[in-house]
Amino acid sequence: MKKSQRLKVIIDLHARQERDALEALGISQQKLQEQQAQLENLQSYRLDYLGKFAVRQQAGINISQLMEFRAFADKLDQAIESQQQAVTNHEREVQRARKRWEDAHQRTKSLQKVSDLALVEEMKVEQKREQAEQDDRAARSGRKDGTGSA
Repeated sequence: MKKSQRLKVIIDLHARQERDALEALGISQQKLQEQQAQLENLQSYRLDYLGKFAVRQQAGINISQLMEFRAFADKLDQAIESQQQAVTNHEREVQRARKRWEDAHQRTKSLQKVSDLALVEEMKVEQKREQAEQDDRAARSGRKDGTGSA
């Protein structure tokens, strides 16, 4: 088996790994977008809640309502903080997935270059062989015609 053919098998394997890495990157990016949307929803809900509470507060509220508000606002803040951490974690995962894909892509490109060089070399060797065969046939043909040696 020629070197270029052996390399093709390896390139195909690495290309498959590259596609898998690209798919994993896409999934990571989708999960990140979902986490970011959830964070935005929590932040928006918190703003709405604070706005509604401000309106109710102007109308007058008792201490137990104030305590309930603060407790719920604290829970919202904790949820937002937790969600922000989830977003940060997913951002890191996207970066790792992107790095894995870039590495796989670079390996595939490098192997393809090596394969291309091997193919060029194989073509040169084949051309030299064909030229030698043609020269040999021409020499034999010349001897048969009697024009070869005098």
